[in-house]
Amino acid sequence: MKIYLVGGAVRDSLLNLPVKDKDWVVVGGSKEILLAKNFQQVGKDFPVFLHPETHEEYALARKERKSGVGYTGFETDYSSNVTLEEDLIRRDLTINAIAQDEHGNYIDPFQGKKDIKYGLIRHISESFTEDPLRVLRTARFAAALVHLGFTIAKETMDLMCVLVKKKELLHLTSHRIWNETQKAFKTSNPHVYFQVLYSCKALKLFFPKIHILYEQQIFFNFYYFKKLFNKYFIIMGLAEISVFSKDIDIRFSYLCQFLCINRINSYSSKTFFDKYSASIVNNLCQRFNIPSYIRDIASLNVGFCFFLSTIHNQSSENIIKFFLKIDAWRRPERVKKIAFLNNFNFLNLDKSLCCLKKYFSVVQNISIKLILNKSLKGHEIRNELMKLRVKTLQLWRLKNITLSFDM
Repeated sequence: MKIYLVGGAVRDSLLNLPVKDKDWVVVGGSKEILLAKNFQQVGKDFPVFLHPETHEEYALARKERKSGVGYTGFETDYSSNVTLEEDLIRRDLTINAIAQDEHGNYIDPFQGKKDIKYGLIRHISESFTEDPLRVLRTARFAAALVHLGFTIAKETMDLMCVLVKKKELLHLTSHRIWNETQKAFKTSNPHVYFQVLYSCKALKLFFPKIHILYEQQIFFNFYYFKKLFNKYFIIMGLAEISVFSKDIDIRFSYLCQFLCINRINSYSSKTFFDKYSASIVNNLCQRFNIPSYIRDIASLNVGFCFFLSTIHNQSSENIIKFFLKIDAWRRPERVKKIAFLNNFNFLNLDKSLCCLKKYFSVVQNISIKLILNKSLKGHEIRNELMKLRVKTLQLWRLKNITLSFDM
């Protein structure tokens, strides 16, 4: 029985990147041997085991044969006769198919080290097209490695297009799609992920409204405001905001604001919260089961997109209502996040007029204790507290002509 370090740990080590998790492959072993050594099996049908001390994953070498559709339609052989090369060839990319033995020697049958040297993301074999998830994974690796000069090999992009054309991607579950997309949002350049999906025509399958942004140049008039938007403005904006924030909810929310860009001409001075636009974001999040902490910021940001761009002209009463709507007193971090996003609000022409955080600081610590001695009850307390907050904010705004920046 021989054991090899494989996958991401080897790749990242060769790239001088931090090694997060170590995965091992066991050649010439069996379930019985590993269990006898106190390894713990993960799942009943899958040959992966946890080391009794390090808890790192050890998988029996296996080979696969396509037997159905999607990413689950495979027959698997993980007998002790499976070789290391047979295990490596079933992997997606050459840079992920390098093994290292106990002496530090590399086993690299598909020239992954060479592709690392030349910055190529390349498939191993034609069997790449057997698993539609590889389209998303390749796009994610492009986003993760572009800062090191990596690009996708043309022949690999061609195979990705073939997978899309065969409609294999329609068999992917929403969980799988979001899992890869979430990982892409965590990279330094998440915009590359969407660019790659657009290039291989996969974007319209998963995110049709984002695809439309790529397909069309959107021109609109809004009062004195005229601006030409195109895919480069929007996607490079995602690149810019990613420099300043690593938070997935921030990056995702920025992109979501453009999903309702065709609603701009329907906004008026009476627009407070755009429920329709917020519902589009909520439906998208429901479709992919996106966590609520991401969904909430995204839907609030898009719903208040117009309101936030005109906040300097809004009444103090509406500003307090806005803070109530986002549950600011219980979740003050939302104020900070939405204020930051407002710096990237495509409707917000003059960022210097945005002072959301300062407004909240003025009313944040107004205590209900100030009105409890008035013998009020229930909704009367809430109304009185509302009036007090509005009055306090209005007085402050009258005294302060120069507005502060949101940082």
